[in-house]
Amino acid sequence: MLKLPVKPVGLFALCLLLCQSLLAHNGKVAYAYPLGKITVDGDLSDWPQTTVKYQIKTNISETGPADGADFSGFFQLGYRLEERSLYIAFTVTDNDFIEDTTKNVRFDTQDGLELSIDARHLPFGSGVASFMYSKKLRNTNQAMYDPFARSASWDIAEVGFARKGHVRYYEWRIDLGEQMAVGKSVGFDFLVFDKDGDGSFSFTGWGKGGYKFRNPNSLGDVMLLPADEKLATVAGKVNWDRPMKEPLPGQVRLHAVQNPACWVAAGLDSMGNYSVEVPGGEYEIRLPDSYFQSGKNVYALGQATPLVISAKTGQMNPAPGLAIAGTPVPDLIPDKGVLHDFGPASAGKVDHFITTYQKYYQIPGVSLALIKDGRLVYYKTYGVRNTFTGEKVDEHTLFEAASVTKPVFAFAVQRLAERGVIDLDKPLYLYLPYEDIAYDERYKLITARHVLTHRTGFPNWRWMNKDGKLNLLFTPGTKYNYSGEGFEYLKMVVEKITGKKVEQVLQEEVIQPVGLYHTFFSRNDSLKQMVANGHFDMLPVYDELPASPGMAYSMHTEARIFTRFMLYLLEQKGLNAETYHTMLQKQSDFNYDPGEEKPAIPAYMGMSLEIRETPFGKSFGHGGNNGDFRCHFEVYKDLKMGYVAFTNANTAYPMLSVLRQFLVEGKE
Repeated sequence: MLKLPVKPVGLFALCLLLCQSLLAHNGKVAYAYPLGKITVDGDLSDWPQTTVKYQIKTNISETGPADGADFSGFFQLGYRLEERSLYIAFTVTDNDFIEDTTKNVRFDTQDGLELSIDARHLPFGSGVASFMYSKKLRNTNQAMYDPFARSASWDIAEVGFARKGHVRYYEWRIDLGEQMAVGKSVGFDFLVFDKDGDGSFSFTGWGKGGYKFRNPNSLGDVMLLPADEKLATVAGKVNWDRPMKEPLPGQVRLHAVQNPACWVAAGLDSMGNYSVEVPGGEYEIRLPDSYFQSGKNVYALGQATPLVISAKTGQMNPAPGLAIAGTPVPDLIPDKGVLHDFGPASAGKVDHFITTYQKYYQIPGVSLALIKDGRLVYYKTYGVRNTFTGEKVDEHTLFEAASVTKPVFAFAVQRLAERGVIDLDKPLYLYLPYEDIAYDERYKLITARHVLTHRTGFPNWRWMNKDGKLNLLFTPGTKYNYSGEGFEYLKMVVEKITGKKVEQVLQEEVIQPVGLYHTFFSRNDSLKQMVANGHFDMLPVYDELPASPGMAYSMHTEARIFTRFMLYLLEQKGLNAETYHTMLQKQSDFNYDPGEEKPAIPAYMGMSLEIRETPFGKSFGHGGNNGDFRCHFEVYKDLKMGYVAFTNANTAYPMLSVLRQFLVEGKE
């Protein structure tokens, strides 16, 4: 299967992306009580000796500390209501303190700490504000869809730092504003970074889970309690309702019946047991989600109503057992694809399939179009552009097309080649030398054909390298490696030899001939009004629209209009027959990682198109993955049918991966 890239992201996000999986709420709970006057200076002598110390010992990175001397620590916390502020003090033991004083300081070049706060702490998800601190570095990450996180800046944060020998002290004050209320809970967690002289780098937190800078489910809970608040222990057990080999979900949640702003997550152990301390009162015990995914299986957990328990302080309160359904969701793939006999009744089947997968895999919005007998036969939009605003997806909503941009740009390049504007086999450096890779003479072998068939030798993106430097993985033309970098070089060449901006070239060679209107490649007022928000795990992402077009990833469009491009290729318009023949022939075999399952039928790279030799004849298409947007299109040449689906979710792959079975190929 074609491997698709994600769009460039910050280095910190990349590190977390590579180093860990996204986990559910980590189930850690801490308790904050009122404090006296605290001076934020790194001197913790004004903290009460009775303040609870919570251990910092959950290693998040692939590498970890060698022992307690290499890295260990604890934190304490409390609040001052009159200042509307949460106070946190960290004590960290580290036998190899590293401070980067260069101009190129980054989070991973030194010791430091990032603190993350979900002040609103809404059960369905709210925004995280993160503050990354070292002596030479202060960064913020903000959830722009959330009122508190959007406005959070260093104006609400105060940090004191001190170091004595191998121990360093961080003292924080965070002004929670109107979110500070006694009896409320807030989301809280952090990462402490440990850079050592041997070059190793690791980071440790309080609880499990990655992406703490943006994912509220990776944070623990802090309960803001009165000075004299006594606690009750609630303990219970969760089981499947039948013998199962699948692990149980990671947590249950306890919601205070009389105070909706107070809830905490209790983590389950491997046997399904949980125990958590809460203020006395009545609580609802709920599963956090309606569905649970384990590997390829999805289970509808089937909790119709929450359990209710009255928790009495100073004692253990056993909760009723919670049995959850172990029935996998129904198999929706038919023996025969629904497009073959598509009629009025088929629309309901398609809608049921899409909306069911939206629920199972938490996909906010979908734009879908179907082709049969060489024409558009069905088009529909589903869901929302943004889970917080609830604004509906409609026929005007545009989605990031991600790597589906590549075959559109490739089509334009091949039109230029047919007119002799560019020679697909002429080394690109003869058109435009490339300083970023000029140190390696092998780059002078790269041609436009190598770019369009992913044989340049470039990595997918240079930012995936530790040094951020563009390099060659092999001699151009000798192997296959999927690369967005190659398309960016070719874009610059096209602009040089045509004397036009690439968007003008696309207008002349694709948009106008094909009628691919309502499609944009860079930021403009129309796109700002119509674009959907991308989502990670149902949380909207604020993503600045591209200021300049990227020919590997930046196209924005929607399903109905994109079928014009699909039909143009199907009808073999705009290019001569010989070019189309070459486009649909094998140009490169895909690479597969060790242990990766290879497709049952032949699949390979044509000219910027994934070609599959299916039992229904040859198909061509391409997928796209910008992380928070995923999409795919495929056209069956002999059947004259196909589909395209755009989504605004990182969780859409399970649906996109079976669309061809549901619509065309049927059950395997």
